[in-house]
Amino acid sequence: MNNTSSKFQFVLASASPARLKLLRMVGIEPTVCKSDFDEDSIQIEDAEELVKTLARCKGETVAPKFNGALVLGCDSVLTVNDRIYGKPESPQIAIARWRGMRGKMGKIYTGHALIDLKQQRQIVLCGITNVHFANISDRTIEAYVATGEPLNCAGSFALEGKGGMFVEKIEGCHSNVIGLSLPLLYQMIEKLGYNVTSFWN
Repeated sequence: MNNTSSKFQFVLASASPARLKLLRMVGIEPTVCKSDFDEDSIQIEDAEELVKTLARCKGETVAPKFNGALVLGCDSVLTVNDRIYGKPESPQIAIARWRGMRGKMGKIYTGHALIDLKQQRQIVLCGITNVHFANISDRTIEAYVATGEPLNCAGSFALEGKGGMFVEKIEGCHSNVIGLSLPLLYQMIEKLGYNVTSFWN
């Protein structure tokens, strides 16, 4: 099957401004529909399985609201020394996390679930990227957390924001660290039989 002839509705099951910006950057203007799925209801200790399950649950929560669309659910976590970190619950936690991960390498896991409502199919994959953090001072950590930026991000940093100054090296997909691997999304769209250009504005 090769669906190349017409436009299709693309739904982003996330309120993440960073993911929306990434999609718009590559010519996809999605319908944004936040899932409001209770992430705490999923307790899985393996980072890859956790983000894949959460991405699928977010997508499946939103999917019944649409007909014949592609629905994308995503979820990201950071691991440092095999410990999983999501969004920090408070500034104090964000400061403590940064003190623990400065000068170290972490892994960003981003789960992607692409649900095809027309064909009743779905693909769930995970992107993994290594991130090397700078050994920043306590003063810099506290000032960064005070900006509020780390509180909205898995891993307590935003690569596309001020936090980009504190990342020394990335091994793997750059956009995966921001919350959505564009090369992985391309593979998923093609695997479902669509031409990615069908979703361009």
